[in-house]
Amino acid sequence: MTLTHADATARAVVEQLDLRVRERVRREGVDPQREAPTVRRIAETVVRDHDQRSLTGSVAPVADVDAVVGELVARVAGFGPLQPLLDDPDVEEVWINDPSRVFVARHGRHELTNVVLTRVQVEELVERMLKSSGRRIDVSRPFVDAMLPEGHRLHVVLQGISRGFSAVNIRKFVVRASTLRDLVGLGSLSPQAASFLEASVRAGLNILIAGGTQAGKTTLLNCLAAAIPGGERVVSAEEVYELRFPHPDWVALQTRQSGLEGTGEIRLRELVKESLRMRPSRLLVGEVRAEECLDLLLALNSGLPGMCTIHANSAREALVKVCTLPLLAGENISARFVVPTVAASVDLVIHIGIDERGLRRVNEIVSVPGRVENDVIETEPIFVRSGADLCRAGGMPTRIGSFERLGIDIHAILAGGTAATPVGRSR
Repeated sequence: MTLTHADATARAVVEQLDLRVRERVRREGVDPQREAPTVRRIAETVVRDHDQRSLTGSVAPVADVDAVVGELVARVAGFGPLQPLLDDPDVEEVWINDPSRVFVARHGRHELTNVVLTRVQVEELVERMLKSSGRRIDVSRPFVDAMLPEGHRLHVVLQGISRGFSAVNIRKFVVRASTLRDLVGLGSLSPQAASFLEASVRAGLNILIAGGTQAGKTTLLNCLAAAIPGGERVVSAEEVYELRFPHPDWVALQTRQSGLEGTGEIRLRELVKESLRMRPSRLLVGEVRAEECLDLLLALNSGLPGMCTIHANSAREALVKVCTLPLLAGENISARFVVPTVAASVDLVIHIGIDERGLRRVNEIVSVPGRVENDVIETEPIFVRSGADLCRAGGMPTRIGSFERLGIDIHAILAGGTAATPVGRSR
């Protein structure tokens, strides 16, 4: 695409203003990413001075002052050409396959944008993003997961592992639901299923949330965690901080990559073990991927209520995966131990998916009664999706006594009634 003379002049003006803003930022000792309002003030001053000078004809005028100020702030304090996409509330994720192909996801659907970058711009953006996170990427560690200041999750695969160019994914932290009732409003849950899940969380059932990438597992976990009574102590362990829910007594733990000397790495398995020393009433694990599943099972089996997410295509496959991952912990771990432990530790499995229209919906909620037949864990469907509706099935949850101790009539809930709220319940 060939730029007109006017466009070229406007670009040249923006480049000159960009240099002046950066010079003043350095001179005033401003941290651009931590002091974005100060950067905006500087940009407004620089553009206003330029606009005044343009009245004399000594410099080219600026067509849209506000637009230029916004672009300068994005360049200096934000993430340049990607900033408008990150500011767009409809954009859920941004990814760069190569500098000329920048994609976004809106409402679960993929779109190719008209943003075109250069290789140098991509490298500068990645460096700027990682600077704020305290994490690094290099030849010895060509992958990185990091959290951006706004809460967005960054994943980078370095060129050499990724063919041709570094691959960049930014998964935005978009809050569309913070409670189970919000999920009902979005059509992800039925009111009856939401009442049942809230009662199950209050009763301390161990819940496994399964689904594919971007299916809404973390959002559902956040909504479930919001139902935990306020008098309990919550400890969470994650690769990077993604859980966000209101609770007065909550400690969040995050993994750490090794330093330049190759030491100091903190893995998720260590966080699960460490969390047990912090007097938790509930344990949340952001996502189970490997041998940390064994430590989580041991914690749940000891009577500590917990919840976690896992990648799986159905509730049944989630249970199979939870039975497989602990085997990665060592040769002395066998299926003879793991399968009955899973059956005794997991109470509910929720499978959530994204349909062809991009809507995220709970597809099934199944109970795990604890029985094993021929190394297969038995399940009882409580809710199953039939078309657009999440319908009641015939299954019942385990540990009915846990509901009764709180004054919750789970039979009434599953029959279409509402839960009884215990006296003095703390939220």
